[in-house]
Amino acid sequence: MVELVTGLAVAKSRQDVPAALKVMHPRMLLENRAFGTAARGLAENEKVLTRFFRSFPDYHVDLEGHASDGENLVCWGTVRMTWTGDRFGVTPNGKTAELPVHIRFTFEDDLIASERFFFDLSELCARSGVSTDAVRRSLRGEG
Repeated sequence: MVELVTGLAVAKSRQDVPAALKVMHPRMLLENRAFGTAARGLAENEKVLTRFFRSFPDYHVDLEGHASDGENLVCWGTVRMTWTGDRFGVTPNGKTAELPVHIRFTFEDDLIASERFFFDLSELCARSGVSTDAVRRSLRGEG
């Protein structure tokens, strides 16, 4: 489990979508709780990751610890990313945000079956110089 997740973290930190997809189960569920998004299957994951890396082209995660119950693996660490472009209808300040992150993984057929990614959206917005309220309105389709 740890080896698969470490490989995924390295691939994502290089913005290497094909390498990330190689460790994902065909029915992979990727949830970003801060953005309220979920992608199911390899095609959706490819699309979501590609879009995410356009918005955060220097995304990098350092996993600092983990715990497992034999079926689930929970990791924690630090994510660094610079918000670029005008995604969610806001224009960020171009400063790199460094945030704590928690991620829960499940596995099937020796591949990652799900990833639930948690970070503080308000903190990302504050460090990126954008309104959390404006981003939330956009996420709800109101903006």
